[in-house]
Amino acid sequence: MIAMDKRSDMIAGAMLAFEAEGFRGIGVDAVLAASGASTRTLYKHFGSRDGLVLAVLEHRHRIFMDCIAGSVADPVGALFETLEQWLTERGARGCMLLRARSEYAGANAEVVALVRRQKEEFGAEIARRVAAALGRADAALATQIWLLFEGATAAASVSGMSAVDAARAAAATLLAAARGSAA
Repeated sequence: MIAMDKRSDMIAGAMLAFEAEGFRGIGVDAVLAASGASTRTLYKHFGSRDGLVLAVLEHRHRIFMDCIAGSVADPVGALFETLEQWLTERGARGCMLLRARSEYAGANAEVVALVRRQKEEFGAEIARRVAAALGRADAALATQIWLLFEGATAAASVSGMSAVDAARAAAATLLAAARGSAA
């Protein structure tokens, strides 16, 4: 039980460190500082620093997917409401997953593949929500909503929460147009 708590503490501490400092530019000691773990403990639980990165990315993705879970009256609008809450609570620094992918693009194919799978899972969730909102599937609209969401996540780090509001409004406009074209 204690080992599992230490592992969770290491993931939580590393997530904060990676969020603040990036993935590859921060030393192992700084990554482990919040949890008080040693390098030996890192290797015991994760096999390598990159193993810890993978665990952090998986944990972060699961937290976000849990935040957007559930059925709501406005399934697409709720995505942007959750994004706004997420960014308000955790800070608007862009998407941690995409930053990890960028930093590891030529260095670790496993990190790149994990982020791709996570983004595909998120894309499938958006497609499900678009289908729920329209009463039919619309792959092109789902991609557009995904682009608005990802763009708002990045833009909020530069221009603030108004980017999320603008993306939410654009998504509503696209949904209304899609409903009108089906009539």
